[in-house]
Formats: sequence, C-alpha cells, structure tokens
Amino acid sequence: MEFQDIIYEKYNGRAKVTINRPNKLNAFTNLTLQEMIRALVDAWTDKEVGVIIITGAGDRAFSVGGDQSIRTKEGYVDTSEGYAGLGNLPLANNHALLLQLIRTIPKPVIAMVNGYAIGGGHVIHVVCDLTIASSTARFGQVGPRVGSFDAGYGTAYLARVVGEKKAREIWYLCRQYSAEEALQMGLVNQVVPPEKLAEEVENVCDTLLSHSPTALAALKTSFNADSESIWGIHSMAGIALNLYYGTDEAMEGRNAFMEKRKPDFGKFRK
Repeated sequence: MEFQDIIYEKYNGRAKVTINRPNKLNAFTNLTLQEMIRALVDAWTDKEVGVIIITGAGDRAFSVGGDQSIRTKEGYVDTSEGYAGLGNLPLANNHALLLQLIRTIPKPVIAMVNGYAIGGGHVIHVVCDLTIASSTARFGQVGPRVGSFDAGYGTAYLARVVGEKKAREIWYLCRQYSAEEALQMGLVNQVVPPEKLAEEVENVCDTLLSHSPTALAALKTSFNADSESIWGIHSMAGIALNLYYGTDEAMEGRNAFMEKRKPDFGKFRK
C-alpha cells in the first residue's frame, strides 16, 4: 500500500497508522482521513493484526484537526482525487466515518499522543479505546473560536468520558490541558516521559496481544452498545456542520485564525 499523508506499518501483531504532516502539526485533509480509513480497513481484515496504534509524526503534535488553510465557504476544499467510494465526501463526513470505524473495528485501538491533540485530532483520540500520552502532550478544543463544532462524539461521548460539566468547559472555554490534567479527568489512561512513550505503548500492545481476541472484541462491542445512539447524533450534526461552514459567521472564525487575530463574533449576535 502506498500513501501520501500517512505512514502505515504492520509488525508483531500490530498495525500502526501515523499521520505524516508534521509541518502542519499533523492537521488532516480529506486525503489524510481517506488514507487512515483505508489503512484501518486493512488492519481490520488482516488476521495477523490484533491491536492498532494511531499517532502523529514528530514530537510536536498528534493532530490539531482539520487543515484550516484549505477551508472555504464550501468546507475543506481538497484538490486530491481521493479513493474510490470516498472521493468527494466533505471532510466532516470522512472524519465521521473514521471515528465510527475506530469504534467498530473489533480490535483495541490505542492513541499514542505525542504532542498537541486539538480540535478534530482531539476527537480522534477520545474515541480510541485507550490513550497513552507523553508528559508534553496538550489537549483541548477550538471549535467555537475558529467557527466550527463537533456535536456528536466530540461532545456527547466526551461527556461520558470526563463528565458533563468538564466536557462543557472543554468546548465552551477552549482551554488547553496538560497531560497530567487530562489524566486527572480520565481523558487519558497513562502519562509517561516523552522518551518512554513508544516503549510503553509497545508494552500495552504486548499485554493486549496476550489476551483472547474474541473476548476483547466482545468487550469492545459491549462498551460501544451503551453509547451507540451517539452515531445518530453525530450524523445529524455533520449535516448542520456542513451547512454552518457556508456562513459568514463560520468564515470569521477561520479567517481570524489564519490572520492571527481575535475573531469578531459579536456582530453575529445582533
């Protein structure tokens, strides 16, 4: 398999998907998401693979979400042709498919967070089964600040992970949280020094691979069943988000981010 935006490796029962856009803090495009989907489907169908790792290239970021430099009133415009069956879907839809695939694949998926996990990148780690973070990792949301939102897994499921009040704080105030703060709120499973991150993820993989794959698959399905209705919420929210991207209000957030200025959202309250 050849990829442009990701690195895909398989070894010792593992499949590892690395978002490979470090110059963009691993911000993703439609092509990035489509390549991740293609790799995860391969990992699902490969009987030699028992656990999946998702991470970002470099030591600065896991992913900071959608690449704002390609966002217009038509959404995230990507000139790549994409893969058959996924070519012209809006970025929000590709992101939703990736999230649902991470949840559905009957194998544990580990987020290996080595830096910023922000925006849509933050949502990816949230839906993974486990998150192992470097002590230098940073977590947070930016949607209301850049004219975007995630009203599905990024909110409703996040509330199940950290609690309703904390989830609202994360989204409403758009603060960033250290790895230790994320650990305290239950957002991550472990925090380790940067130089120990890869080693600890491999140790967790060894443990998972020593366990019954059928038992793990059944457990994952059981955990997901309780929150499966969120997929419907996420799908409806995707329709609203695609419409919202076409508004002047949403573009004010995007433009302010690109121009490195404070957005003027006050005029949209009148």
